[in-house]
Amino acid sequence: MPVGSAKLKTIYLVLAIVGAVIPYAFFIQHFNESGFGIGRFVFNLFAFPVSGGFTVDLLISSFVFWVAIFNRHSKGNGPSPWVFVALNLIIGLSCALPAYLYVNESRQQPAAT
Repeated sequence: MPVGSAKLKTIYLVLAIVGAVIPYAFFIQHFNESGFGIGRFVFNLFAFPVSGGFTVDLLISSFVFWVAIFNRHSKGNGPSPWVFVALNLIIGLSCALPAYLYVNESRQQPAAT
């Protein structure tokens, strides 16, 4: 069942907000317990094989996302990628990807109406 463009935009926006809030709840807990040292943060990302696997999966997925958005932008099919790279680095892919899809959908909506 296809979803209308306006509804899809709303879904992407909600997911971008959720994708920003939920990971930060975990990050805040970590920083409250361990301080703001980046070394400790990276150590904890790889502290266990399962967390290392999730971390590497996320890093690879982020790299693929960057390649895709830069490629789309170079072909004139997408918004400027830099804000989404920044969101990816500062917040995470769970925010950057739906934010990109929201903006991309917003750019396509006038053509569809």
